[in-house]
Amino acid sequence: MQEKENMPRPGIVLVADTVAREKNIDKEDVFVAMEVAIQKSARTKYGMEHDIRAHIDRKTGAISLARYREVIADGEEKENEAAQLSLREAKAYDPKIKVGEFIIDALPPIDFGRIAAQTAKQVITQKVREAERNKQFEEYSEKIGTIVNGTVKRVDYNSTTIDIGKAEAILRREESIPNEVLKIGDRIRAYVLDVRKENKGPQIFLSRTCPEFMTKLFQSEVPEVYDGIVQIMGVARDPGSKSKMAVRANDVTLDPVATCVGLRGIRVLAVSTELHGEKIDIIPYSEDKAQYIVSALSPAEVIKVVLDEENNRIEAVVSQEQYSLAIGRRGQNVRLAAKLLGCDIDVLTEEQEQERRSNENKVRSQRFMEILDVDELLAHLLIAEGFSNVDEIAMVNVNELAEIEGFDEEIAQELQRRAQAYVEKRNKEFAEKSKNMGLDEKLQTIEGLDKDMLLTLADHNIRTIDDLADLATDELIEILGEDILSTKEAEKVIMAARAHWFEN
Repeated sequence: MQEKENMPRPGIVLVADTVAREKNIDKEDVFVAMEVAIQKSARTKYGMEHDIRAHIDRKTGAISLARYREVIADGEEKENEAAQLSLREAKAYDPKIKVGEFIIDALPPIDFGRIAAQTAKQVITQKVREAERNKQFEEYSEKIGTIVNGTVKRVDYNSTTIDIGKAEAILRREESIPNEVLKIGDRIRAYVLDVRKENKGPQIFLSRTCPEFMTKLFQSEVPEVYDGIVQIMGVARDPGSKSKMAVRANDVTLDPVATCVGLRGIRVLAVSTELHGEKIDIIPYSEDKAQYIVSALSPAEVIKVVLDEENNRIEAVVSQEQYSLAIGRRGQNVRLAAKLLGCDIDVLTEEQEQERRSNENKVRSQRFMEILDVDELLAHLLIAEGFSNVDEIAMVNVNELAEIEGFDEEIAQELQRRAQAYVEKRNKEFAEKSKNMGLDEKLQTIEGLDKDMLLTLADHNIRTIDDLADLATDELIEILGEDILSTKEAEKVIMAARAHWFEN
């Protein structure tokens, strides 16, 4: 049976048009809200257990009201007597009906009383509000990663509320530039960090401290960046104080740094002003990592760069006069450079580097002399060739040893034999001792600890990964010795031991 339509109601269509236009939402959402309101009122009259549905003709406004009863298989238990029929019962209405279909009974139009009309109004208002929120969420979700303009509406201790037109956004304290005082009515720009869907409406979160905000500001101030002729390769910020930005040009005839700075610094000044006077160092990006490091540490002049790619560390050597400049006030310059490069940077003076190298070589030389039973000259020759431990000598091609100046094939073979004998004996002893001492296998997987270090730790009752994780940096260095492990290496080992805490 088909639903029976009532007479046309053009007023309904007019209301839907007006509400949709005023609230800036889809007219279909308004019609759906009206249908839900009519259904709710009808169920109040006929009984909440009934499945009553309303339909409004989108062109004429005519309202159809009907009761729906689902057809279920014979013998199947009914969950709702008023809304379900067995197949046998349904065939009395329609011999061709099938399970899963509906018997539809048209109902007469209801006369909206005061309470019913009020209920309908509440439902329509709620549905329209939901539609508004959904539209806002979709609109601002598309703006994630862009800059919006707004006016400060409210300032609280932990956040600032920004009016961005059709919605309000939140600028949290940690995303605000330190020492920047915002007052009600101030006009600001901010980066749309995230949009979350919540019951009270979309929550829009802004940021003025993220590196992406600076990138977007340069895109708006520098046409070459916007067009992709100049690329921003990295940004490291200390918000409100100082930042470093690496750039490169896809056109070899273009100076990317000068392009971003602008004539008389007008372009970089515009960005700096927006960032509450943040000083911006613009440096050229280079595929040559050493050259990139030198640029990143500017304005200091770097004499030498030593890369440790395995541990993602860099040693930058500067003169005594340049040391303070390289470090920067409160370590700011080297910290920003490290953030830009994505690795740790140790800044050393020439004297400090020489002393460190001398101490490292002294320790290595002593170990070679003890383990391989060689004199100081041979030990220094091995160090000069880049050998740092006995394992490397045991595994290297013997011909490479023979090629060292002052060595011959006989000396090379004897040195490797002694190295291999030591490694074999040490590994055997390690296997026995680790088993007897109850050395945890997980502890043996910590990067930065060799077998000798592990046995030393075991002698001090550090036998599990949690034992190691409980140590302070200075305690680990005291156990193993300053000449064995630096402060940064010790920190890295302990953090590796603690990693499983954070996973749990």
